[in-house]
Amino acid sequence: MAVWRKTDWRARFVEALLILLACTIIGPMLIMLLGSFKTSAEVLDFSLALPKRWMFSNYRQVVEQGGLLRAFWNGVLISGVSALLNILTTSMAAFVIVRRDTKLSNLIYLFFFMGLIAPVSIITTIRVVQFLGLYGTITSAILIYAALNSAFSVFLYAGFMKSIPQALDEVAFLEGAHLFDIFLKVIFPLIVPVNATVAIMVFMSVWNDITIPIYFLTDSTNWTMPLSVYNFYGRFSRDWNLVFADLTLTSLPVLILYLFAQKYIVSGLTAGAVKG
Repeated sequence: MAVWRKTDWRARFVEALLILLACTIIGPMLIMLLGSFKTSAEVLDFSLALPKRWMFSNYRQVVEQGGLLRAFWNGVLISGVSALLNILTTSMAAFVIVRRDTKLSNLIYLFFFMGLIAPVSIITTIRVVQFLGLYGTITSAILIYAALNSAFSVFLYAGFMKSIPQALDEVAFLEGAHLFDIFLKVIFPLIVPVNATVAIMVFMSVWNDITIPIYFLTDSTNWTMPLSVYNFYGRFSRDWNLVFADLTLTSLPVLILYLFAQKYIVSGLTAGAVKG
């Protein structure tokens, strides 16, 4: 009975702590959401009070003056292609690393693992992109994002692929399949949970990032939504109701994606951690 009470007390404490942490996140989000429907004078109290008059026109003004539709499609293009490219390259890299258990493959895996803690060198990356003739283009942002998220993706894929029996490869070899056929027809269908996890996490990280667009997307027509928010704030810094409306529209797509896809994130991370 004493052990049960001690465990119950700890569980209640952890639950209360998690509720408190959730409130610190939900509170500012509600202030932002409610403030987006208020007038420019009413929003200055930054409270959770309901608007006296719901100003839906704030959103229409933000869309018209903030160029969010173009920024939305740019964000979908960059985030989607970056996630797809990351899945293809890192899954193949992890397959080679896991199946070829040599010193070189272990060294390559360590190289990818170092990418989890190594900082990004912006100046060097800019010089490389300029040398390739891609500076200022959407292509440069896609390639950079795919590379930046490769370390974590390889870590997940390698952990999951270690649990796949190598006997499957040997049977496919006996049937006359090549290495690329084995990966596409045998391995790739088995790593669908990790594919979903990587796709969602890369998409969200790219969508919310502002650093790469600032340095590498010099043309305003290529800007993503977070960068458009940054520019919008510079123009309407005194109209917090419009800024909040802009932030709400920017956060809404990735929030919806996370709510519907969180089970895939948890299942993919659990599969990679336990089976690896």
